[in-house]
Amino acid sequence: MQTILIIEDEKDLADLIAFNLEREGFQAIVATDGFDGLEQAGRMQPDLILLDLMLPGMLGTEVCKNIRKSDRTAGIPVIMLTAKGEEIDKVVGFEVGADDYVVKPFSSIELMLRLKAVLRRSKTRPAAATAMQVGPIGIDVERHCVMVNGEEINFTGTEFKLLHTLAQRLGRVQSRDVLLRDVWGYNFVDDSRTVDTHITRLRNKLGEAGDLIKTVRGFGYKLEL
Repeated sequence: MQTILIIEDEKDLADLIAFNLEREGFQAIVATDGFDGLEQAGRMQPDLILLDLMLPGMLGTEVCKNIRKSDRTAGIPVIMLTAKGEEIDKVVGFEVGADDYVVKPFSSIELMLRLKAVLRRSKTRPAAATAMQVGPIGIDVERHCVMVNGEEINFTGTEFKLLHTLAQRLGRVQSRDVLLRDVWGYNFVDDSRTVDTHITRLRNKLGEAGDLIKTVRGFGYKLEL
């Protein structure tokens, strides 16, 4: 049974999400503030975290930053929940390490669809080559890690899959729609900014090697030596 940690200060909403998760066969744990959520994340190491953006005491963005900084929790997928729908809020969520973003009010069907898609891509290990080298970038599929010039770089599950997908299709241009389908696991509507934001994060984490990710204006991206 997979465990989902819900960090949400609205008790009625947290209880409703927990009820729907348990009905789908998950174990649900609820934390009502960021400090408690961080403690439970480190202690329980859940399979996924649903994280509210507007929390008392510590904002969800700060919680997410701390989750990504800790070796015990860095690899746990995070879906942000928020009442805000502005583009800038979505970008900020992705920049601090969120894997996906759901705007309140949302349906239980939408939440479960996104949650299961994130879990699939975080757990899936491609059956192809277990190690790849693209210039200074080394991708170890079995260990689920990325090395740049011999130094290990911390990647989220979504970032890893995006880079691995580009590496598998080295030199071939991938449209935003194709990347949304193959990396995020289902079709988003008007959500190409998700791809752009994650590409920016990849480039930043890869440093000088990030220049290997080329933008094909008006179409998409490719990884090229």
